[in-house]
Amino acid sequence: MAGKDTAAPGPSSPSTSAITKYEVFLSFRGKGVGNHFASHLYEALYRQGIHTFKDNEDLGRGQLIPDKVRQAIVQSQIAIVLLSKSYFSSWRCLEELVTIINSSRSNQGQIIVVPVFYGIDPSHIRRQRGSLAAAFEEHEARCSVDTVRRWREASAKIAD
Repeated sequence: MAGKDTAAPGPSSPSTSAITKYEVFLSFRGKGVGNHFASHLYEALYRQGIHTFKDNEDLGRGQLIPDKVRQAIVQSQIAIVLLSKSYFSSWRCLEELVTIINSSRSNQGQIIVVPVFYGIDPSHIRRQRGSLAAAFEEHEARCSVDTVRRWREASAKIAD
């Protein structure tokens, strides 16, 4: 499975809009969660016939999120976001999170967002304390104020 995106086949539904391609989009940071919990969750969804997008490509630092990932988010019914301590240190995960939150708010997307708190307290995300505070401080040193503001807002929103 490594090195390419994977999507579990799922039943097609006549009630699904034409823009819906996946039933679930799985957002996670590969370190720790990706090789364990995310893989088990993906396999469980696959066994149930739930069409799931799980991106396995390893992008280098500074590379943009592929359009196929952004499209998969917009074309999904549900986004399961596996929030871990390492999730917030990844600018890519934070960009996915912003896209997920924006899609859930827009008229074009009917995406349901399901946060899963994996070894992290939701109040730390909401208040951006602990390891989250350190991650955002590092981002502030490297990224624009506007970018970090969007990431902070999306992070607080998902914890609510």
